Amino acid sequence: MSNMDAYVTDEARGKDWTFMLGDSAERINEIPDNTVHLSVYSPPFQSLYTYSPSIRDMGNSLDRGDFFDQYSFIIAGNLRITVPGGLACVHVQQTTTTKATHGTIGMNDFRGDVIRAYQKEGWIYFGEVTVDKDPQAQAIRTKATSLTFATKNRDSSSSRPALADYLLIFKKPGDRATPVKNDVTNDEWIEWARPIWYGIHETNTLNARIARETDDERHLTPLQLDFIERCIRLYSNRGDTVFTAFGGVSSELYMAVKLGRKAIGIELKPSYWRTGCQYLTDLETEMSAPSLLDHIGA
Repeated sequence: MSNMDAYVTDEARGKDWTFMLGDSAERINEIPDNTVHLSVYSPPFQSLYTYSPSIRDMGNSLDRGDFFDQYSFIIAGNLRITVPGGLACVHVQQTTTTKATHGTIGMNDFRGDVIRAYQKEGWIYFGEVTVDKDPQAQAIRTKATSLTFATKNRDSSSSRPALADYLLIFKKPGDRATPVKNDVTNDEWIEWARPIWYGIHETNTLNARIARETDDERHLTPLQLDFIERCIRLYSNRGDTVFTAFGGVSSELYMAVKLGRKAIGIELKPSYWRTGCQYLTDLETEMSAPSLLDHIGA
């Protein structure tokens, strides 16, 4: 069996987390109705990044229509498992076109397509935040010629701004049985209620231990932990269940458990899943270890 056809499932559990290995479009069906309070995840940006050679990887979709056909199963499943009034925080970025692939250098409205896909499945488009990005860091990382000084100086009509990240917030119709009473301070809310988030550190991710594989991704992009923390602290209570359909190396699960929530996630790629399980196991050990204050109290 080739790598393109290989598909395995597994599952690991801890005190407050469950991490499934497999296809989200299928394994989400194992989660009971109305049991998730908040979802936080970053879906593949169509074919912008390829994370694995699997035909089940949405990053390997044939085209835009095929991508959203696959994604719709996850969007609908996410609505089913979410409690009435619960939210989904979805991280996206616009996608670009190239002369070689599309005939022109430009952009596609991926953000808008995601919004319409969620609305089609019954979600309420509830809000959004633009996340500020460093254009110099993006130019170095993506090698985008449109951001370089050389392009600006040669012909500025070929230059364009850096691509922002977006937090799209969707709500399941209805009201939560238990209101969210968060620990966000008023000063934090002044900053986090802005339509643009500043101060999200692009390097604050769970990827230090990952070795790139030869047949693997063009770019590994774990979601920033401070982005995840803001979503979880704003929109869930301690003890709530936080879900991610694209678990990666467990960033969303990790922060949910660290912040006193329960977590459930699904990841397709075995190496990411194994790394994520190790992160979660290490966190659980760290959180259960006696602190200095425990010794003083004793």
